[in-house]
Order: sequence, then structure tokens, then C-alpha cells
Amino acid sequence: MPRETPYLQVADALRDRIKSGEWSVGEKLPSRARFAEEYGVGQSVAQRAMERLIIEGLLEGRAGSGTYVRRPRERLRMVRSRHRERRGGSPFRADMREQGRAGSWESRSEARTPAPERIAERLAITPGDPCVRTAYEFLADGQPVQLSESWEPMAITDGTPIVLPEMGPHAGAGVVERMRSIGVIIETAVEVPRPARATQEQANLLGISVGDLITEIERTYYDTEGRPVETADITVADVRWEIAYEIGIERPGA
Repeated sequence: MPRETPYLQVADALRDRIKSGEWSVGEKLPSRARFAEEYGVGQSVAQRAMERLIIEGLLEGRAGSGTYVRRPRERLRMVRSRHRERRGGSPFRADMREQGRAGSWESRSEARTPAPERIAERLAITPGDPCVRTAYEFLADGQPVQLSESWEPMAITDGTPIVLPEMGPHAGAGVVERMRSIGVIIETAVEVPRPARATQEQANLLGISVGDLITEIERTYYDTEGRPVETADITVADVRWEIAYEIGIERPGA
């Protein structure tokens, strides 16, 4: 979008003033009418500029009160690494433990759920084939961290102790360890991160505002034969977490 767009010009100017400390954290900003007059634009333009800064996390709107400078949130790093799958147990719990946090999650599974077309394509199965769909809400010290929707083909797990991910002897162990217990060896994970804006449901579950930036990760696990055995859509609040990828480099002769 070109920078000559009026609301972006106003947003740039207000952002600079906020970062320079003209208004302190928690301080109420002047009205949109005041900014519209100051910058020679319509009130709708001023409103769009302020809404953009709300989405960026610099401002927050309070119903019936006005717009205020938002307190910066601590932004932590979430490292996605091949080594996270080699530690045994839940990779998420291990990740949180390394940050001195207690990782936990809530989940609900639905067996024999027909695979929608987009999931069937990722799992190399026929649309409508039965899968186990599991929705997760991951927490650190009781606070929401990420969401995940996982799909596993029942052609692989049906009749085994791991058919429901969070029940049985391997509950909570993670996909790699669970699959290994039935002789399915996962060799590769492919992740595709994409930026997006939080929907109402995602915002409610993650404790953020509608329209906040999120990172959506499309992850698929493949076994040693290249067969996809699980796929998931992972959602992380960008305002709280940045995603980093650790890439191992093979040493010569290794």
C-alpha cells in the first residue's frame, strides 16, 4: 500500500510521537476530531490511523473511555528446532521448561471425523477419509501460548493404543513418540509459517485483541517412506512470541 495513503501518513506521524514519549504509557490520547483537525484529514481517516496503531499493539481502545497508550508486552522467542523432537516427551513442555515456565494444555479429540479437502491434500488421503481431529490450547504458567488443530489418519492409528492422542499409555508424549510406539518412524517435519490477523475466536482463546498479528504454522510430519502421518495448524500470538528456526548444519565427514 503506497505511503501517500492519508491514514498511513497519520499513523506514521502518531507512531513517531508515541515512540518519542509525547504520551506516556497509560495516558489517554486526544480525540480523533483533534487529530483530524491537526492533520487536515477527515475523522474517518484519523480513526483508521488510530485503529492501525491498536492492531500494532501501540494503543488500546477502552469502551466508553477513549484510546490510551498501551504498555509494551514482553515478547519471548519460541525456537522451532529438529532437536525439540529428540528430547522425549512433549516438545512443548520441554520448550517451556527451558524458559522456566510450566507447560500444560487442554485438548478435545473427535474420532472418525471426515477429512476436509485441504487436510486430505496435506495427508495424501481421500477427502472424507476418517481422521482423529484434536484441538489444543497450550498454556505456560496457566497463560495461553498457542493453539493447534491436529489431524491424524485413522488408517494409521485405528485399533492401536494411540488412536486418541491424549488417552492411553502414551498420552501427552507428542506425535513423534506416540507414532514410534506403533512402529511408525517420523523422519521429517515440514513447517510453513504465515502471518495473519486474529479472529474473534482466536483472540478470545489467546487473550489478545481481534485483528492482532498472529503467526499461523502449517506443520506436517512424514515417516521414513515420505508418507504424511499427521498435520496441524498452529497459531501463535505475534505480540507475545517471535518464531525462530534453528537449522542444523552437517559437519564434513559426519
